[in-house]
Amino acid sequence: MTSPPRIGTNFQRYLYANYRGFYSFKNAFQNRFTRAGFLVIAGLVATGTIGLDTNLVVTYQAFAFLACLLFTAILTSRLALPQVSVRRELPRYATVGAPLRYTVHLTNLRPRLQPGLTYIEQPADPRPSLQEFCTTKEPGEEKRNWLDRRYVYYRWTWLIGLNQHAIPREQPLPVLPPNGEVEFATELVPLRRGTLRLLGLTINCPDAFGLYRSFVRVPAPERVLVLPRRYALPAVALPGSLKYQQGGVALASSVGESEEFISLRDYRPGDPRRHIHWKSWAKTGKPIVKEFQDEFFVRHALVLDTFSDDPYSDLFEEAVSVAASFACNLQTQDSLLDLMFVGSEAYCFTSGRGLAHAEQMLEVLAAVRVTNDTNFAALPRAVLDRISGVSGCVLVLLAWDDRRQDFVKRLKQLDIPLRVFVIVPDDHPPLDPGPLRDQPQNLVALPVTRVAETLAAL
Repeated sequence: MTSPPRIGTNFQRYLYANYRGFYSFKNAFQNRFTRAGFLVIAGLVATGTIGLDTNLVVTYQAFAFLACLLFTAILTSRLALPQVSVRRELPRYATVGAPLRYTVHLTNLRPRLQPGLTYIEQPADPRPSLQEFCTTKEPGEEKRNWLDRRYVYYRWTWLIGLNQHAIPREQPLPVLPPNGEVEFATELVPLRRGTLRLLGLTINCPDAFGLYRSFVRVPAPERVLVLPRRYALPAVALPGSLKYQQGGVALASSVGESEEFISLRDYRPGDPRRHIHWKSWAKTGKPIVKEFQDEFFVRHALVLDTFSDDPYSDLFEEAVSVAASFACNLQTQDSLLDLMFVGSEAYCFTSGRGLAHAEQMLEVLAAVRVTNDTNFAALPRAVLDRISGVSGCVLVLLAWDDRRQDFVKRLKQLDIPLRVFVIVPDDHPPLDPGPLRDQPQNLVALPVTRVAETLAAL
């Protein structure tokens, strides 16, 4: 049996172990001591430095007093550790940047009053794995100096920020009655879409002097799906008109063809047997058939460009938010919406007119990921295979290069009305309309940090 290949060089593994240990020590040190505790530590350092020569100064006495005070605080902080159980009432969804408000039920399992406690939520550990640390480069890392590229500390801090789905803050707890339960409201602000994992609560128990805190970690693993950020959209006049849909709405939710039922009528020679309404025939004594008509309605395609060389692209995150904004906006219109994108395969999700709801479309967008840029040809192929019956198309693109302009040109040749939104860096020059030269108003550049205001001005 062969052993698994080793990840990274010896130096990279050494750096990873040190950064990981330092991160744990820093967090423990910052969370253990209160502000008053840090003041005592500063006094210890100052008096210890000044009072090195005990024959000349008496500051060593202050050093001894502060040391005893801090040592006593550490010992007494563990005398009244609480024992609690926790239950949360979490909503089904959260949204990036919007406060996630929920209720926590905390039960005191000890027969004594527990005042002065604080708590902090315990999200999943944001520290990257060894493989992530060794293989994932920080954007712009090649521009850093030799020392930074060698020790890659900025890569470590960037990965920590990338893996933090929420930053909890310490909050005071109400007084816990003996063997009783308290209920209180709290909130978190999700930072990234996807799954927010909460591992439990950390209860902080300070000592009598308020210098040092002991921890009690209460396991309570739960998950919340964080949906993409959405922007307010004005009444955008989307392209497209009524089109015949073979099979009607049922085509989007079932296999095979169907039509829209309108009435019953007498049988005519040539009517298919499957249209016979047997109950009416039994009542009237003559064959009755169901009459159908073909259905015409508006069907839009919302195409999300997922192709990028940067798996952590800010442009892509904004593109997902723009797609989510349109997905929610179109639910109020009497039309179908096909969300199309390419991941490990081509995907098409349909909503509207009694089919999937906006929440289901947002669930899909919460999980979408970047795809390798070299496979962009898969997106035009997937869209063109499903373009029949589409009234109009909204494209959310990550660039305006030759490949994407050629894609737009092919859609125009099919007389598909288009609105194209391109997410661009802030310093990007104005876009050349290219194939939309005759319709420049249908090409909109969205600067990555000004997406909301640009959409609001449409």
